[in-house]
Amino acid sequence: MTTAMVLTMVLCFALTISVAVSIGLAALVGIQVSHVNMLVSVKEMFSSINKFPLAAIPFFILAGNLMETGGISRRLVEFAKSLVGGVQGGLPMTCVLTCMIFAAVSGSSVATTFAIGAILIPALIKHGYPTSWAAALQASSAELGVIIPPSIPMILYGVAAEVSIGELFIAGFGPGLLIGGALMGFVWLWCKRKGWGKADGEGRLPVGRATWQAGWALLMPVIILGGIYGGIFTPTEASAVAVFYALVVGMLIYREIRLADLVAILKKSVISSSVIMFVIANAGLFAYLITRAGVPEAIGLWLKEVLQSPALFLLGVNAALFIIGMFIETSAAIIVLAPILAPVAQFFGIDPVHFGIVMVVNLALGMITPPFGVNLFAACTVARISLDRIVTQLVPFVLVVLGCLMVITYVPGLALFLRDAVYR
Repeated sequence: MTTAMVLTMVLCFALTISVAVSIGLAALVGIQVSHVNMLVSVKEMFSSINKFPLAAIPFFILAGNLMETGGISRRLVEFAKSLVGGVQGGLPMTCVLTCMIFAAVSGSSVATTFAIGAILIPALIKHGYPTSWAAALQASSAELGVIIPPSIPMILYGVAAEVSIGELFIAGFGPGLLIGGALMGFVWLWCKRKGWGKADGEGRLPVGRATWQAGWALLMPVIILGGIYGGIFTPTEASAVAVFYALVVGMLIYREIRLADLVAILKKSVISSSVIMFVIANAGLFAYLITRAGVPEAIGLWLKEVLQSPALFLLGVNAALFIIGMFIETSAAIIVLAPILAPVAQFFGIDPVHFGIVMVVNLALGMITPPFGVNLFAACTVARISLDRIVTQLVPFVLVVLGCLMVITYVPGLALFLRDAVYR
């Protein structure tokens, strides 16, 4: 069954059928081959999106659109540009830095892609950057949305592996800053090599003025993170708070959102949310069939039996998760694999919080790797290009994040030093 599903999916990709439909068709073939009742497809597709944490996706997408229309995202971009935009390649660096700030609000890489990409992808294109490279940069930078807290995948891991979510959140800051810094360094060197971005500093505001103008926008992460860490609301509830805050600031303070704009904002948010949810629904059915075939369990048992040292175990887990993340939605992979792999990691003496960060960072790569890269779909939607045009541009970004993943994997103190300082 698994072979038939993978072959069907590859064939659909070769025929340039959309990714969501390709995954759905592959799942239907799996159902036919395994003689499963067709009603299972409806049940599993509904179940895959009928999860409370996923409610954050449409809310954060709506918040992102409100921030975009209401001037909040633009002021965050101007603030980031005032800090790093004065050098060659400053605009791509601004993209990474803005995504780091926005990640502390959204908890969703897809929302980050839409909210920041809607501003920076056109700006990058206007400054002479290739459209495909701009989309790849945005998709890769938005990955920080699930690494820098709040993070829905971290919550899922904490529940599945019975690990403190607060400790996971604290541990996510070090890796998030490492990846963000590495991406900024890479794009700076890449632009130097290519000769891009020599005029990126045009129109840059002074730091003081940009900070003053972005005051209400910069207060948003403080409210969201303060509310979560203070126990006032959950990360999913924080998405609704983000919508309310963005609406109040956009309509009453910045006064850039009119009542007439709300219909267009809601329509755009519904369409964007529907596209992502359709992908998740099809991937949920695919993941169910893969799980039913025992593939994740087989991988977990094989790792436990074959890899006899912590270093080899972590290497094997990273290789397996990288491949799994390409085909299975991040949340589904965590829910299935965390209860299997976390006890094995503890057997090898690996801190469960550190292992959770490794899992989240690794599976976050699946958001920017075909065929199931939700960030890619979002970035392609904003840039109005097909997926195949950005795949080759993704390779350097993926390699940078993989390099950071190796550091995070084998230098546990990077993730645990803040946790130990706060909780020990």
